[in-house]
Parts: sequence; C-alpha cells; structure tokens
Amino acid sequence: MTRFPKPWRMGLAALLLWSGPAFAQKPAGAAGREESAYRQLELFARVLSYVENNYVEPVDRKTLIQGAIQGMLDTLDPHTVYMPPELFREMKIDTSGEFGGLGIEIARKGDRLVVVAPIDDTPAARAGIKAGDELLAIDGESTQGMDLGRALQKMRGPAGGRVLLTLMRAGFNAPRELAILRDHIRIVSVEGALYDGIGHVKVKNFQDRTDVSLKKELDRLRALNGGRELDGVVLDLRNNPGGLLDQAVAMSDRFLPGNLPIVSTRGRDGRNASEEKSRDRDTEKDYPLVVLVNAGSASASEIVAGALQDHGRAVIMGTQTFGKGSVQTIIELEDGSGLKLTIARYYTPKGRSIQEKGITPDFLVPEDSSGKTGSDAPREKDLRRHFKAEPSQATSEVAAPPRTLPANLKDWAVTAKLADPQLKVALNYLHGLAAGPASRSSGSTAGR
Repeated sequence: MTRFPKPWRMGLAALLLWSGPAFAQKPAGAAGREESAYRQLELFARVLSYVENNYVEPVDRKTLIQGAIQGMLDTLDPHTVYMPPELFREMKIDTSGEFGGLGIEIARKGDRLVVVAPIDDTPAARAGIKAGDELLAIDGESTQGMDLGRALQKMRGPAGGRVLLTLMRAGFNAPRELAILRDHIRIVSVEGALYDGIGHVKVKNFQDRTDVSLKKELDRLRALNGGRELDGVVLDLRNNPGGLLDQAVAMSDRFLPGNLPIVSTRGRDGRNASEEKSRDRDTEKDYPLVVLVNAGSASASEIVAGALQDHGRAVIMGTQTFGKGSVQTIIELEDGSGLKLTIARYYTPKGRSIQEKGITPDFLVPEDSSGKTGSDAPREKDLRRHFKAEPSQATSEVAAPPRTLPANLKDWAVTAKLADPQLKVALNYLHGLAAGPASRSSGSTAGR
C-alpha cells in the first residue's frame, strides 16, 4: 500500500492551523473533534494523491481541488457557492449592473434548472422566456446535474454570441429550442413613469447606488408633476431577484421615519447578529405607497416589502414572494476565486422569518385576467437543500390572509388601456385615495 506522503501531512497541519479559531483554545472534547477533522482531511489528500498518480489520463490538480470544493459546498444550502476566478469577476461586474449575457435568473428546483425571472429589457425577456420555464440544455449540453455556476458561465459572454436554450414549459407538448444572441446588458436599476400625479417606480435589482437612483427618479417624477409632491407611488419590485443588502436597507430607510428597525440578522450561536434601523434624514413625504411583488421578488426585495409592511408604511399588492430569508457574505480568496457563504437568517421588524414562506400581500392581485397567482413559479421552498423554516417561527407565525380589494376600485382615463393588471389595480387604488377632484382629464406622462 502506498504510504501517505510526508509533505501532505505538513500541508494539512498548516491548513488546520490556518483555520484559526475553529481549532484553537477548544474546550474539553475538542481534541477529539480536531483529530477527526485531521483524519478526514488526510483521507481527502490520500484520494487526491491516488487520482493524480494513477488515473488513466493526466489530471489537473487545480481542477480537482476546485471540483472538491464545489462538491463540499453542494452539501449545503443552494445559495452557498464557490466561484472560480472568472465567475467571481463576473459576479462583481453584476453588482455594477453591466455584463455580457442573456439577462436570466435561474435556480435549481430538485434536479432541474428553472427560470426564476428574466430581467426586464434583456435578450431573455425579449425572447419571451418566463418564470418557471425549465432549462433542459444549453448549446446542446444537458443541464441534468449541471451546477449553477457552469450554467451561468455558458450563458455569459461577449455581446453578439449565440446561445441555444432548450426549454420546457407547462402547456408545451415537447421541448422547444430558442436561439438568443447575447447582448451587453447594462441594467438601469430604477425606471419610472408618471400617471397623472401618481408615480410608478420600477426597481429591477439592488446594485451599487440603487437607492441614489431611486431618489433621482422620484425627483424627476416630481419635476414632471410641475414641482408638486406626488399623490402616491407604486414601488414595483416584481421579478426583482435581490442584490446588495445595504441598498435594501437604504431604500427602506428612504420611506420610513427615523429610529425604526428595518431588518435584523442572526447567525449560528448568535454570531453575525445585527439590526439595521432607519435614520431621520432624506425621508420621503408620507404619501400613499403601494409595493408590487410576485414570485420573482426575492431576498432584498422581500426585506423592503417586509419592513414597509410591518411598519404600516405601504400596502403590499400582488402575489406571494419567493421566500429567501438568508444572508450571504462574499469572500475573495487568494487565487481570485470567491466564496458566497450563507452566514445568517434575516428577520423583518416584527421578527418574522420569511424563509420558505415569503411575504404575503395585503391584497392578492392575480398576474393576468385568468386569475393566475404565480403558484407554479419556482420558490425557495422548491430549491434543493434549502433551509427549512424554523419550527418556532413556523408554528407561531400565521400570515394574515390577503384582504379583499375595495369594491369601489375602477379604471380612470389613465388606466383604462393599461395591459398590466397588477399595475392597473395599484394605480386605481392610489387614485381612489388621492386628494383633489374626483375626475382628472390629463393622461400619463411616459417614463424612460
């Protein structure tokens, strides 16, 4: 039998020492756990040695180690992932809102890759891809067993490149192939329009300076409104997959008075615990506010919706949200790769965990005239290895059922021809609350 090479032992000892607090100054019984960890690492190194020396074809050690790391993280929740250097670079570009690709948010549902949401005004959205579509193959390669990182890499690339997607959708008799050209995607995270004194602000994701963009857009709508304050705002977070936590906090803060809790986080054994509160500056006027959500509203979107709902600052309309109640931190590693690690759960101001459940709207508004509520769209609870809702939270928190919309809601000149049923209801609701003459003659002012 081949002996375990001595250099491996030295490397393993260094690794254990590098782990720092995980192995240092342990209480009674820790020595046994340390020895057990050492044996497992020794086993890994032995297998690596056998593969390097005896596999039928030459192997690349770096590829093997990256595969081992990915395999290790694959036993954890779906949001903890290892990103090789090239993918990590793209992730950092994503937060700036610019990248080359299709503009599609995907997740693993069981053994399948499914579309969470296409990003507005991207090749994927223009091609008609919908939330819930099953992604069977990319450029002819089956996605069965394909990790998310590889799938994203295959869809990303320089503008003009062609990507062939094989899709299956409820109602299709057979899979369909869809050829899409990549584009240079620059996501304008906030866009708005004015509907006779009522603002509609669409927030597509939470990237760098999203809150600043929101403030600029609200100011632009006020200018279009003749410098007058808005009669109300529809904050549209539909199909917003989330993004940067600090931007979700800043956006919530913009609509709340000072010193109110926005979100709290708690990790294992009380670590990574924090609470973010609003500050009494740059707060918007207390005009009526509706937040639109759906199954594609996740993570940072749910933080905003939950905070505004708990404090009674906004009415939530739409359908049940995605239900991602965990916080990830990004760690850049020495070789330029990255680790996205789940470190905590987050809670709304009233202590609600939305993990698996999502935010329940105050008013359930179907996505189309057929009454579709998005119940078939993928959610956190459908993802492989997702966190279960905490038992105490699951038993003590029963979300109030959605209320019935006011019976006197009706279209007006501005909304009569709108093709978006949820936006139409939100605008009609705010119009009913707005002060001023009962009927208005002016039309909408188009947004960007």
